[in-house]
Amino acid sequence: MRFDIVTLFPEMFSAINYGVIGRAKEHKLIELNFWNPRDYTKDNYRKVDDSPYGGGPGMVMMVEPLREAIQAARKENSSPVKVIYLTPQGKLLTHSLVNELATHKSLMLISGRYEGIDERLMEIEPGIEVSIGDYVLSGGELAAMVIVDAVTRQLAGVVGDVDSVTQDSFVNGLLDYPHYTRPEDVAGYKVPEVLLSGNHASIERFRRKNALGYTWLKRPELLAKIELTVDDRMLLNEFIEETEGV
Repeated sequence: MRFDIVTLFPEMFSAINYGVIGRAKEHKLIELNFWNPRDYTKDNYRKVDDSPYGGGPGMVMMVEPLREAIQAARKENSSPVKVIYLTPQGKLLTHSLVNELATHKSLMLISGRYEGIDERLMEIEPGIEVSIGDYVLSGGELAAMVIVDAVTRQLAGVVGDVDSVTQDSFVNGLLDYPHYTRPEDVAGYKVPEVLLSGNHASIERFRRKNALGYTWLKRPELLAKIELTVDDRMLLNEFIEETEGV
């Protein structure tokens, strides 16, 4: 997959040169290209922002430098491009949206700064708006990195153990079950006996019950979005009874 990233601070993206994403780059499973709007300005000051019409605080990113950067990226890419604007008012990034984005061969991520981007750019260069949460960041770069990471993990060959991806939180609408590793006893806190039993059916039951239970405890709104089976409801009720001491 090809990522074209329009940003004033391409050096920030060195943070994703490590781990799974770094290896994906090394193995050429993904390609990252950066386009700095300052490189497409016409004045000596390389101006990319100006004060907002109508008054108010802050500065607004101008259309032309961004538009020139986007068009330059398009000229170097023969594949159809899905343009994504990283904005607080965008559609919330979810696992299902990540999966949809992963079906594209090329994504262009537009990282805004200051008070935002001149609205007319999104009319001239249509795309979708995406947010990674209900809060405000200093710019879209961190959000762009989140998308690169989340989408790259879904690509074939990126994660060595395919089950690691298919069993992640949110894949089936639930949070992940709890994980444990050696040693068996840490300061008196022991690994649940069922995980040491070797009984695969019991282990799967434990994991499903705890995935349901953890979702009920931490993100109960997620349960309303999925259809639970009779067995799921039985396991969840069992978890609730154990947790509440009934």
